[in-house]
Amino acid sequence: MGFIDHIHACNNHDLTRFVPFYAPNGQQIGWVRQDKLSLLTGFEKLLEITGQSVSIRPCQDLTAAMAQVTTALRDQGVLENWRDEPYEVKASFAEKPLFLMERAATAFFGIRAFGVHINGYVRRPDGFYMWIAKRAFDRAICPGMLDNMVAGGQPAGLSLMDNIIKECGEEANVPEQLARTTQSVGMISYMMETDGGIKPDVMFCYDLEVPADFIPENTDGEVESFSLMSVEEVAEIVRTSFEFKFNCNLVVIDFLLRHGVIMPDDCADYEALVRGLRQ
Repeated sequence: MGFIDHIHACNNHDLTRFVPFYAPNGQQIGWVRQDKLSLLTGFEKLLEITGQSVSIRPCQDLTAAMAQVTTALRDQGVLENWRDEPYEVKASFAEKPLFLMERAATAFFGIRAFGVHINGYVRRPDGFYMWIAKRAFDRAICPGMLDNMVAGGQPAGLSLMDNIIKECGEEANVPEQLARTTQSVGMISYMMETDGGIKPDVMFCYDLEVPADFIPENTDGEVESFSLMSVEEVAEIVRTSFEFKFNCNLVVIDFLLRHGVIMPDDCADYEALVRGLRQ
């Protein structure tokens, strides 16, 4: 295998299996898989369902209307890993949200979710070293797999920096003053089909250089442990395995490209990697 396999794994969708999901204003905001349309039977007062699309009917409170749908789907066992964490529904990050939706429902409706991923690294005379998290074994998604030092979804009501500070404190006990030194390095997007639906997600990526004596410590129970690895060791794990959580591979690949660990002369898939990180 190689680095490019992670690009393929995170973009494995077949949109011919889905129908568009529209807001009342006619804007497409997601995708619903055709074989899940029958699960929406009974919500005809809130949703207009045809063989070609699903649309939210006009109403005064879209958040409340969709909460009726998602809560019922949860109670029926359709939606798992409920978090009571509202996400903003919008086509792009800069737009004003149309309404809020429970995080656990976003994949079912193919809603674009946003998140922050932070590469924590140490600079030494012999090169870069990265702090790599190992996810707790009780995590609902990818338990026990490797992860970026800090990562988290973007909840409603927080700025990206507010979320970075929150996640840094919860996941790695990074002081706020240090967390504020994170450097924005761009974004990664992908569209991954899952058993629950489809994830057309966007990850805002950051680099955080930490002091040589800094040791991350988890405070919210979501991380089993941290390991400091040379960038070459991290690259080899990504190149030869699926030990990292699926989307974290993309964040690491982006880091390796930007810091010259993956070079165009040495990687036949270099152009495909660069293009594949933003789909």
